[in-house]
Amino acid sequence: MTALTNPRIQSIDLLKGLVMVIMALDHIRDYFHYSAFFFDPADPAQSTLPIFFTRFFTHFCAPAFSFLAGLSAFMIGKRKSKSELSSFLFKRGLWLVFIEMTIVNFAWYFDVYFRSPGLLTIWSLGISMMVLATLVNLPRNFILGFSLLLIIGHNLLDTVHYNGNVLWAILHEFKFFKLTNGVKFLVAYPIIPWIAVMALGYYFGAFYDKAFDAEKRRKLLNTIGIVALIAFVILRLSNVYGDSNLFKDYGSLSKDLISFLNPSKYPPSLDYLLMTLGVAFLFLANAEKLRGKVVNFFCVFGRVPFFYYIIHLYLIHVVAVFAAYFTGFGWKALVLPIFIIRVEVLKGYGFPLWVVYCVWIGVILLLYPLCKKFDAYKQAHKEKWWLSYL
Repeated sequence: MTALTNPRIQSIDLLKGLVMVIMALDHIRDYFHYSAFFFDPADPAQSTLPIFFTRFFTHFCAPAFSFLAGLSAFMIGKRKSKSELSSFLFKRGLWLVFIEMTIVNFAWYFDVYFRSPGLLTIWSLGISMMVLATLVNLPRNFILGFSLLLIIGHNLLDTVHYNGNVLWAILHEFKFFKLTNGVKFLVAYPIIPWIAVMALGYYFGAFYDKAFDAEKRRKLLNTIGIVALIAFVILRLSNVYGDSNLFKDYGSLSKDLISFLNPSKYPPSLDYLLMTLGVAFLFLANAEKLRGKVVNFFCVFGRVPFFYYIIHLYLIHVVAVFAAYFTGFGWKALVLPIFIIRVEVLKGYGFPLWVVYCVWIGVILLLYPLCKKFDAYKQAHKEKWWLSYL
């Protein structure tokens, strides 16, 4: 794909790579941080600024990647007919849902009984692609209207609850469900508004057409990003609309800052999406001319995000198994019946925050050569259709 040398594409790969690397920090925090078993890192009453910001920076990952997946779908569509693109998106989305429920779920728990299946990040990307498979056949303005309607209006549904209704949870509510034989089913990423975030990315794809002026694109993305962040500040301070997790005054600058920068992620509120996508727009607007070894380093991860995602989960969990074994908890403690931070017997396991960062750096450095080799393999074997699913 010759476009990989194009600065427009490189800036997209750069943002993808950055969010993938940052995402690993949050996952490593779950598996290695002592405090993760005792309190929510975003709880103003208990957390500290270093712990909170370790969590906060990872908030940008899912929205940015979902948006960029839609943008990439538009670019793929430039080489395919609408019917071919629709078929590809539906099949790849279905594949991602399958991978979520099998390979990804096992990576989180190492539990052959699958006692805690969940609909998480990869599921949301998969289902969003399946919906986008239909949307691509509709006019671009309709896609924009559909996206904005769900993103802006979905918080009207926050007060609607149906106890025990899995379908409603899949649509718009973070929820645990107790099934038979001790199995717990988690809906962490409801469809609304994630499908709209990817669809919005698809709409923005036209701004990266070769005929679209680069300076015009920069100004447009800067304007949208600034407006989004201003809207976030106004809505967050007013508490009128846009988030079920209200901003509270704790009488402490640090606690107030944590509360202000902690809009709801499950499902992502309007405030959350304005904050995260606003920053993503500003980054895309001003990153096209960035060059150098650091940029190339992160772009490697951005070009093989799915491969990286799967490998990083297994590597983190395997390293955690050794950590639990050598700290006296035993390796079996990391065969998890539920998500790790909810396992009572692991309270007392874990390390200080600086160790979390050291593990993070080590994981990234270990993954880099693997991702680089796989990236090179993909570029050298473009004729292999199955690589487009990895």
